[in-house]
Amino acid sequence: MARFDSLDGWLSWQEQFHPRPIDLGLQRVAEVFRRLEPQPGRIPTITVAGTNGKGSCVAYFEAIYRAQGYRVGAYTSPHILKYNERIRVDSQPVPDQDVCAAFERIDAVRGDISLSYFEFGTLAALDIFSRAGVDVRILEVGLGGRLDAVNIVDPDVALVTTIAIDHVDWLGHTEADIGREKAGIFRRATPAVIGDSHAPDSLLQAAREKQADVLQIGRAFDYQKQAEGWDWYTDQLKLQQLPEPVLKGEHQFRNASAVIMAVTCLQARLPVYEAAIRQGLLTAELKGRFQLIAGDPPILLDVGHNPQAVRSLLDYLHGSFQTVKIHAVFAMMKDKDIPGVLAMMRERVAQWYLAPLKNPRAAHEELLEYYFQQLDIGNVNKGYADFAAAFNDARRHALPGELILIFGSFFLVSEYLSQFP
Repeated sequence: MARFDSLDGWLSWQEQFHPRPIDLGLQRVAEVFRRLEPQPGRIPTITVAGTNGKGSCVAYFEAIYRAQGYRVGAYTSPHILKYNERIRVDSQPVPDQDVCAAFERIDAVRGDISLSYFEFGTLAALDIFSRAGVDVRILEVGLGGRLDAVNIVDPDVALVTTIAIDHVDWLGHTEADIGREKAGIFRRATPAVIGDSHAPDSLLQAAREKQADVLQIGRAFDYQKQAEGWDWYTDQLKLQQLPEPVLKGEHQFRNASAVIMAVTCLQARLPVYEAAIRQGLLTAELKGRFQLIAGDPPILLDVGHNPQAVRSLLDYLHGSFQTVKIHAVFAMMKDKDIPGVLAMMRERVAQWYLAPLKNPRAAHEELLEYYFQQLDIGNVNKGYADFAAAFNDARRHALPGELILIFGSFFLVSEYLSQFP
């Protein structure tokens, strides 16, 4: 008999079941995986870690391999609207009943082993992909790398996108510490693609210690923008006049370049023609990252929540909305670098609207006010009952030709997409 008959029931229980919401370590989840996993054959696996850019890279992998005709499993986090977004087969979120069935199988074999919310989800994704007969699985690391549940699987290619300060309570307070944690996904004699030309030495040193095959952008591969399109190249291979990535921002050329390198590494097992790469660059989809909603004024959604991600946002705004007045609906989690983000955006935003979120991790209005005052940032609108009130006030104030920017948290973007579809 199943413990619950609905996905909401399973998820509510998982949120309370394990004593720690984040419990890094592989022993418990690896043991349950050993009991659970039917081993019909080794599925080619790509693991993606990094501070920013993971979601974009997974989207490119999905689009490229699907364009080639492969059946693709993708596991990502967090979700924006529905939990099912985390587990996709051929870019479609799996149905509730499939997730519930996977949770039931996990519950049946775990015995007295306690699992966290994220560990249940990771095991469910791996179980579903095995039963769906996918040709390749793309696994996004949720937090760090070395001790993240995704790391129970040995990848055929490991990709690290970028390294920046984030999640310091779990990963360390320096880029060197964080680099070592991200390098935990690397394996001996396995391609280790690094999409950050300025990656900390700790990441490269850890890769060498593991005897991984290091392939870093700017060294083993690179790209060059042209008057029309762009070129990607290694010493042995060159793809010319590729279409501009559909996901916007200069950093997307770096993300796409790293993905092409990883795809090239797997050519012997998963052959991909250049036409599929081109199509994938044009068809990748990712909610909440530079997502532009047409209108007058238009609305721009961005889930970026650390200074590195906001630097990419600023670059995009400079290129696409250089002289446009910006109204920012804003919220962040209290464990993020709020003053760092505000300091970067202060000269670009004309009016701020502080949106309350129903999340215990969200920074409350008094804390946000404190940071705004410390940085001497004015034009702050506050006192709203909920997100909708803050957004509607921004809509009332924004004139035609201006821009409403909703940024700072996945949860904030989720509020918009759920209430104003």
